Amino acid sequence: MRKNFLPFLAFLLLAANLRPALTAVGPLVGSIQKATGLSGTSVGLLNSLPLLAFAAFAPLARFGRRVGLERTVAIAMFMLLVGVLLRSGGTTWALFAGTIVLGAGIAVGNVLAPTIIKRDYPERVGSLTTVYALVLALTAAIGTGLAVPFERSLPGGWQGALAIWAVPAVPAVAMWAYASLRPNDPAPPIEESATANVWRSPLAWCVTAFMGLQSLCFYVVVAWFPSVIQDSGYDPAVAGLLVTEFQLVSLVAGAALPQLLALRQDQRALAVFVSLVIFVGIVGLLLHPEWMVFWVGLSGFGCGVSFPLALAFIGLRSSDHHQAASLSLMSQSMGYLIAAFGPLLFGLAHDLSGGWMIPLVGLAACALVQAIVGYKGGQNRTVSVARA
Repeated sequence: MRKNFLPFLAFLLLAANLRPALTAVGPLVGSIQKATGLSGTSVGLLNSLPLLAFAAFAPLARFGRRVGLERTVAIAMFMLLVGVLLRSGGTTWALFAGTIVLGAGIAVGNVLAPTIIKRDYPERVGSLTTVYALVLALTAAIGTGLAVPFERSLPGGWQGALAIWAVPAVPAVAMWAYASLRPNDPAPPIEESATANVWRSPLAWCVTAFMGLQSLCFYVVVAWFPSVIQDSGYDPAVAGLLVTEFQLVSLVAGAALPQLLALRQDQRALAVFVSLVIFVGIVGLLLHPEWMVFWVGLSGFGCGVSFPLALAFIGLRSSDHHQAASLSLMSQSMGYLIAAFGPLLFGLAHDLSGGWMIPLVGLAACALVQAIVGYKGGQNRTVSVARA
């Protein structure tokens, strides 16, 4: 492991920039709609665009093998910075264009972060993956919780609340640009047979589906639950805090994953359990909204374990690091493509039905499907032995 503090700080800055620019949008949806006149379906598309960008631009991470990981990450962070500033321009065009640009930068960072962990901390992959997931969860919660206070205190209202996330992107760009000046050993070539085997494997597709469905649940919650909670009679600031509760519970639950994984090599029961916890939380919110705090926290627990578990599946279901790289690209590109339909369809269902019952029932159904694919993806096997 590289013991230099600066590379580790650069890695933390990368992780810290991959979520708050996205999660800050949900609590600001009402203000954005008032300013731009966007419908619920259009707002759903806006929240789905980053996930579509994750799927579309994740293959750009392959350039890391050609121009170097550090240089590629520096470019990705610069794209994030430009996208954040463009998105806060105030026009509908800037809102959507900036979202695409920042989503492309985050997509590359998503794929390369596990590669950096594997390269720089090969003997501590599990613990560094947990640190990475916890930083994502913590900064995502901060993005949600501070959105409305920033809107009320910064110049420009919701535009300022979105633009503020350019601030942490600046040192990330600087540090990774500096790191790109260091000479690096060329990466070994990827074995094409391992890549092909991943895409032909039913087990790999179950891992991908689990990644996609848990991401779908998470992004629907952060994008739409502020509106769901507000329509239940809560103040917008309180709604933002409740979604922050969701993410903080996720943070604490995710921290326990290494201990849960250590209990047994087969994760089927764990994958089914956390998926059903999400299901119960959504159904409970629908049937007994007066217990909002409890149901939001319960959903946060399920999502909090599901995300690092999905990341862990990449390594646990792979026979070597070449196959892990291929499975990471597959699960994050196709998985986020699945997730992208969540906020869009959730908003469309609300527009068509005029309420939240049908969208929430659909989200609960996704949690049940997540349990099924989690059962398949959690079995103690690797992609190399899965039959096509």
